[in-house]
Amino acid sequence: MKILALIITAGAFLLSGCTQNVDTRHKIQVSGSAEAEVVPDIIYVGISLKEFVDDASKKKVLIEELEARLQTAVTKAGIPKENFTINNVSSFNYEYERRKNRAFMARKQYRLKVSDLNKFNQIISSVDAKAVEYTNIDGYDYSNLEAIKRELKVKALKAAKDKATHLAAAVDNKVGEALEINEIENSNRPYSGAMGSVANDGLMTEQAASMPPVGFKSTKLSYQIRAVFELE
Repeated sequence: MKILALIITAGAFLLSGCTQNVDTRHKIQVSGSAEAEVVPDIIYVGISLKEFVDDASKKKVLIEELEARLQTAVTKAGIPKENFTINNVSSFNYEYERRKNRAFMARKQYRLKVSDLNKFNQIISSVDAKAVEYTNIDGYDYSNLEAIKRELKVKALKAAKDKATHLAAAVDNKVGEALEINEIENSNRPYSGAMGSVANDGLMTEQAASMPPVGFKSTKLSYQIRAVFELE
């Protein structure tokens, strides 16, 4: 009997302890969102150069010369050298390929980081159109991204609290302190992979290459916050 009494007492004690740990506060869970449109000010442009035969001299213009011309144009446009990089090389052993096949035309791809498409226009117009195999928007970004992310998250949290306050008032309650705040991972970023390319195929003229670009489109940023508030 004593053993049974001890077991009952211990069970009652454990049940009492579990009851004390139950959160009996009234709560409300809501989500809030905020969004903004930004115009990307960092643009990554891909450029592919290819050797060609000059009509006047009937000689092949080598990729080394084309690269030097492009590098000069980049420097004249005021682009920092670290913003101009090699993206891909179709053949690393030009001399072997040239000896094996006289018709071989070497290609080389570059990536250019600019803040203004007019700069790109200036650069590409200074390169012989026959050398430009294609160009493409390789990606884009926004330099003030972290600051606007913080701002949007704060606005999203305030929107969540406003929603909770409105709903709580409908049942004669007031919103107390925030018990949980969670970021919903569905925000986007003003970056995209390659957005397609414009092939040359001998149709690009110097006039077309120097046409003024259309303004870069804006992109939408959105953030959501889920929050739990205590009801008073």
